[in-house]
Amino acid sequence: MSDITKNYHPADTAIWTGRTDGTESAHLRWHQIIQCIDLRNVESLAGKYVFLGFPVDEGVKRNKGRIGASEGSLSLRKTLVNLPVQREYAIDLADAGDIVCLDNDLESAQTALAEAVAIIIQRGGFPIVLGGGHEVTYGHYSGVKAAKKGKIGVINFDAHFDLRRPEGGVPTSGTGFYQIASEEKAAGSHMDYLAIGIQRISNTEALFDTAYNFGADYIEAKDFHYMNNSFIEYKLQNFLDRIDHLYVTVDLDVFAAAYAPGVSATAFNGLVPDPYFKLAMNQLMASPKLASIDFAELNPRYDIDSRTAKLAADLIYSLVNK
Repeated sequence: MSDITKNYHPADTAIWTGRTDGTESAHLRWHQIIQCIDLRNVESLAGKYVFLGFPVDEGVKRNKGRIGASEGSLSLRKTLVNLPVQREYAIDLADAGDIVCLDNDLESAQTALAEAVAIIIQRGGFPIVLGGGHEVTYGHYSGVKAAKKGKIGVINFDAHFDLRRPEGGVPTSGTGFYQIASEEKAAGSHMDYLAIGIQRISNTEALFDTAYNFGADYIEAKDFHYMNNSFIEYKLQNFLDRIDHLYVTVDLDVFAAAYAPGVSATAFNGLVPDPYFKLAMNQLMASPKLASIDFAELNPRYDIDSRTAKLAADLIYSLVNK
């Protein structure tokens, strides 16, 4: 466990403090029920939703994006602290701490993240990884792959494909799916990948060509609305039917800037987190194949009234209380 030991910080109980209205079940908030754990000595995580931070934006920096996403996991935790516990849902929450990046060594941080994710899954937990930049993808996927047998499908809510070829073999926040697809191809397989929220204005033709060459599927942001519900529902179900395990990654720049101003690269005309979006997301959250999820690119330096953090917190709240 050398990689995780070097890059791992156990959960900080001081983060999980907030408003206390009482200790009876009707008054409880998340900070009153969460368990802070150390992955290096935990034996069972059965039935637990396990938060794991990845406060890293070295990949964003390499990709010439706006740095600050390394502060996202802390910002999101602080937003989750005071969420209310609903009595009708028997939720079991744990915070496993953070995987950090040392001396700009993104590759070691991604390796440690993969190991930590695998530990959570192998111990029976459901990982909710809090980024950090979208360089979280490669490590997260690698961890799911190490822990699960069978075909893993990835649904990426994102304005961008993140299918850039690593220049000089150096990974960034925009190369994760290229790395995954290349490794799967080298192993005689292929990446099952569906990107939702893609914008023509944010991707070159070369990236669309790369998606085609890797057999990646996508739904453009302009086509993601209730009038296309039959098509989208079919697309999602068809994707679920052909995989064994689902990993969902939500790059918060998929949303319109009015709803998510605090990201590394804003998409002014992205998806709207309206009831239709929730309906589509719930289709995925309800799948027994769902194995793991992460939220990436939250950049508190550019957030307004914690608007972006609250959006991510609402999605997590819906998942946990599904």
